[in-house]
Amino acid sequence: MKLEGKVALITGSGQGIGRGIAVRLAKEGADIIVDDRADDSRAQETLAEIKALGRRGCVVSGDIGQSDNDRHIIADGIAQMGRIDILVNNAGVERHAPFLEVTEEDYDLVLDVNLRGAFFTTQAFAKHLIDDGRPGRVINISSVHEELPFPNFSPYCASKGALKMLMRNLAVELAPHGITVNNVAPGAIATPINTKLLNDPQLLQRLQQNIPLKRLGTPDDVAGLVAFLASPDADYITAATLYVDGGLMRNYSEQ
Repeated sequence: MKLEGKVALITGSGQGIGRGIAVRLAKEGADIIVDDRADDSRAQETLAEIKALGRRGCVVSGDIGQSDNDRHIIADGIAQMGRIDILVNNAGVERHAPFLEVTEEDYDLVLDVNLRGAFFTTQAFAKHLIDDGRPGRVINISSVHEELPFPNFSPYCASKGALKMLMRNLAVELAPHGITVNNVAPGAIATPINTKLLNDPQLLQRLQQNIPLKRLGTPDDVAGLVAFLASPDADYITAATLYVDGGLMRNYSEQ
């Protein structure tokens, strides 16, 4: 149990990849702060899984796209659990539209959640660590689309590309404080955000032809890498993007 004694906060952990990460880190011994937009049944289900593993946990909530909420989420997590050692910026959204039809509303939503949220949540977390004189981990759930074009999802790609550069910059700035910052970049993962894909056999087959391992990933595939980056085994890794994509990045073509 390499994370025993640590407290981890995972944004957007009411379902999907976020829930998978929360459960895996709990299995590694961490106590967990579950974050979601609302303290609803989804967040409580994740918390129940955490407690069933014998770990402590709590729920914090708020719109991650608003910087005041980002600071509140960190403060509330500290108030309930006493400290935070690991931050996983997982919350994310996407909107499908050709570039010429993207609305300001959708642009703002995607950039606010995917980039602003990670920026100001990390800022509040880093201040907490520095004030306490402790090292820590920041792990951003990015996407292969921080590097790979994705037509009709321009705001999403812009947010993930910016997250790549933000990660690199923060890794350099925060390294003197013992804080590492890395990105985990999933490819096609079987989660609620891909419901349309999962329900369309033709689309799914076409995508799987682009994946050398010939399957979609699972939240557990992502969570395993996050657990590694959060552990002492990754003490000397920072400013890196690690891909969890079944080889998609090296074999992708638009069809």
